[in-house]
Amino acid sequence: MTELAGKLTEMDWKKVEDDIIHFIAVAVSEAKAEGVVLGLSGGIDSSVVVTLCVKALGKENVLGLYMPATFTPADDQDDAKAIAHDLGIRTHLIPIGQIVDKFLEIVPMKERNRVAVGNLFARMRMVANYYVANSVNYLVSGTGDRSEILIGYFTKYGDGGADFLPIGHLYKTQVRELAKHLGLPSRIADKPASPQLWKGQKATDEIPIDYPILDQVLHGLFDIKMSAGDVAKALNIPSKVVEIVQRFHERSHHKRTIPPMPSIPQELLRPS
Repeated sequence: MTELAGKLTEMDWKKVEDDIIHFIAVAVSEAKAEGVVLGLSGGIDSSVVVTLCVKALGKENVLGLYMPATFTPADDQDDAKAIAHDLGIRTHLIPIGQIVDKFLEIVPMKERNRVAVGNLFARMRMVANYYVANSVNYLVSGTGDRSEILIGYFTKYGDGGADFLPIGHLYKTQVRELAKHLGLPSRIADKPASPQLWKGQKATDEIPIDYPILDQVLHGLFDIKMSAGDVAKALNIPSKVVEIVQRFHERSHHKRTIPPMPSIPQELLRPS
């Protein structure tokens, strides 16, 4: 267990910071964009990403969007505003709940499935991000981390919709370490994760295991290429837990790829 954990946390965080800053600057430059826009939730991922975007592009080229619902905790809203204030970036408030309510009023679906409505919130935020970005020639910066990406813990065409993912290569536990390196407040660096798609939602209620162990499982499976049995043995956890993580990954494959299509007919590939 110690060996796996150490590989995640023993990193040169200044180099990680510098590499991401370079990545952001290159992504924006190559797209000939003038800056970036991203949603600010007050959570760890968006707080780390907006901080790095400012370091890469300057505060005048970063725009943050507050997109709260009626159930968004006041503490999260306060943290999002505090981060934006400290960084000196421009922000816009878009009360996303009003848009979702109007959508649900217009669309003739009597069923109100909680997950479907929750995903609607995420997708409306994506629409707002892109409307603003397109209006000012900005890119949309995603805030997803590798833990979420590998198990599909994001909304397809929602928070998964972005032009680039600055921390998409880092596990959640690594993002927490990077947050501390960047000097973010502990209340944000240690805040429990939640997509805030419905009242009281917590990531730990939906993911197979909490991030400190989940990340070690993912690291063992996908970085070291260990078998499920070896991962379970190394971490002293039931093998069924590792198998559940594998199923999350397999079932979310479609979220990490472009939509499937038929193969090109062979006759079109043969010379005439």
